[in-house]
Amino acid sequence: MPFPIHRGRRLRSSEAIRSLVRETRLDPAQFILPLFVCPGEGVRREISSMPGQFQMSIDSLVRECEEVRGLGIGGVILFGLPDAKDESASGAYDPAGIVQRAVAAAKSAVPQLLVITDVCNCEYTSHGHCGKVVDGDVDNDATLEWLAASAVSHARAGADIVAPSDMMDGRVGAIRKALDAEGFAKTPILAYAAKFASVFYGPFREAADSTPQFGDRKSYQMDPANGREAMREIAQDIEEGADMVMVKPALPYLDLIREARERFDVPLGAYQVSGEFAMIMAAARNGWIDEERAMVETLTSIRRAGADFILTYFAKPAARKLG
Repeated sequence: MPFPIHRGRRLRSSEAIRSLVRETRLDPAQFILPLFVCPGEGVRREISSMPGQFQMSIDSLVRECEEVRGLGIGGVILFGLPDAKDESASGAYDPAGIVQRAVAAAKSAVPQLLVITDVCNCEYTSHGHCGKVVDGDVDNDATLEWLAASAVSHARAGADIVAPSDMMDGRVGAIRKALDAEGFAKTPILAYAAKFASVFYGPFREAADSTPQFGDRKSYQMDPANGREAMREIAQDIEEGADMVMVKPALPYLDLIREARERFDVPLGAYQVSGEFAMIMAAARNGWIDEERAMVETLTSIRRAGADFILTYFAKPAARKLG
């Protein structure tokens, strides 16, 4: 109908009407909070580039998990800072490793909380790369053994979901085979299926102490220019047995979240990564933008693009705002 019969502003005239016709809604159950667990006791060390985020010892992490559960947040994903690093990433698949112990403690204290584990090697290798380095490059197939062993150790500790983030070819199939062989056929795999070699990971590398000691990760993480390749990677992970897939980062790749939602009928996640969080926090602390509005607007945009759930460092303040 032509103007003035149709006036779009009629449905924007009050908060009550705007809320009634709102197309995209946020719920705390859609959020996953990343947590960083470190050695020690009573440790809660703020990450300088990520205000309000902490490296936490297991006892502190358990208290955090109790708060997360109380806020109705969908779950947590754990990243570990081991006591020591070596060239074989042995802390990643050690049954008594930092993440394995953290999972057991969290599930014992808050059994209803969904606990996901990041399956990778960069936090555990002395060189900071995501796998076994041979002649200056990461050996794909040798690394699969480490990843499978890590995933099994996490499942044995009580993890609800394992999430490989390494971007090795064939990792989902290797992990699925290992989980099934060890009696964990019911443990789902959330694949970081389209993970890009992004500048927005910088603050995370401080948080997880995972900066590569040489070179970069462009030979295994994806080229930010490639969208069709991202769809191939997602399709391959699903074919290998991924139960859920993820696009990472989120905001620079909203187009790919939308395309993945239209192409694939599996649960789809997106990771609003450390750099996205840090930019908002830095701008807000300088008085350049409103932190709460930016938080809600960006999370809404990720959901509107098609993500079913969001890994975000804003999980707690967003849950409080929505609650």
